[in-house]
Amino acid sequence: MSIKSKVFAAAATLTLIGGVGAAGATSASAATPSCGFGCVDIFNHDFGTHAHPNFVLDTLRQGEKVGQPQILFRVANFDPAEDYTFSYQGLVSDFHTAGLVSAAVNLHYGNGSATAGVNDAAFEIQYSPYGVDSGLCTGVAATAVAGEKVTLEPCGVSSKTVWIVDSQDTVGHGYVPLINGSDTNFSQPFVLTYPANAYPTDKPRPQLYVTNLTGSQGANGLPLPGTINSSQLFGADLGVLAP
Repeated sequence: MSIKSKVFAAAATLTLIGGVGAAGATSASAATPSCGFGCVDIFNHDFGTHAHPNFVLDTLRQGEKVGQPQILFRVANFDPAEDYTFSYQGLVSDFHTAGLVSAAVNLHYGNGSATAGVNDAAFEIQYSPYGVDSGLCTGVAATAVAGEKVTLEPCGVSSKTVWIVDSQDTVGHGYVPLINGSDTNFSQPFVLTYPANAYPTDKPRPQLYVTNLTGSQGANGLPLPGTINSSQLFGADLGVLAP
């Protein structure tokens, strides 16, 4: 389908890049030289920082097919399973205009929001081994519910491969929850999560999933910043990974 690249900003401001922007990404950050500076490394704050991400988003066994599990694995500048690009970038309102997120999602996270200034950044994360676009993006196979596993799914087809930067719950230096674009729970949205009590080198490899945003609730019923589990806080670096 003709996606809609026309409606997306060429470089949306992504809070999860630590507030330093693309120019601030350093050698700590995607995997192979072929993928180059345009690639992105998504990591979980349980295991790393922008300076040392340690374990990054990875396609299990380099399987370039729909349904392939999405995991975290040790950084390596020779592993194409860690090569990803931002397939599309923009604001939630852009994705709504393109028909990729619902009016309800736009109401809560886009320019339909009653909260002044809210129009969160959103993007798709495309698996791009050796810098070659696969047409497959990190997402969920079905509308997000608690426990839904994260897998490779066709890019640009539905909200299931869209991730929204939860700017209302950003933790300092660029660690944020990532809300799945198919979210239907707006008090405790379904966000990208790493399994509790798991480690990336465990076997079988722990698979990323989505579940309700954690955190102590404030008077408005939303999680209080700083109380969200670190397993739901992600950051991103750009460039070639240091081994």
